[in-house]
Amino acid sequence: MGRSRGGLTSKLHAVCDGQGRPILLRLTAGQTSDYKGAAMMIDALPAARTMHADRAYDARWFRQALADRGITPCIPPHASRKIQHSYDRTLYNQRHRIENMFARLKDWRRIHTRYDRSADTFLSAITLAATFLFWLNES
Repeated sequence: MGRSRGGLTSKLHAVCDGQGRPILLRLTAGQTSDYKGAAMMIDALPAARTMHADRAYDARWFRQALADRGITPCIPPHASRKIQHSYDRTLYNQRHRIENMFARLKDWRRIHTRYDRSADTFLSAITLAATFLFWLNES
């Protein structure tokens, strides 16, 4: 799971498969907490063994929600946490696939510059780009 700021007004939250292809995309307002983005996605999460997420998603309730679904969280703890959770650093390094996905999406000028003013239109452009880049263009 990852997130990226698209301009100053929105955040893109994404869940990717093991190959770094997006399978779930949600857009929130830029000032919205990442926890709310995670809450929007939790019910739609696919079956998985592990979930790689950056430290912005480090919340007790999110870890518990993943555990309830049989998903092992691989999320580094916030530095300010009193109890520092352990995580597999080697496994977490595979999260670069998510960052690469965001980088490939931002190669599309329309997405990089946040050309669309409407959030719905912007998410539609992101979905179109993701479909083309990661699902149709695999040959």
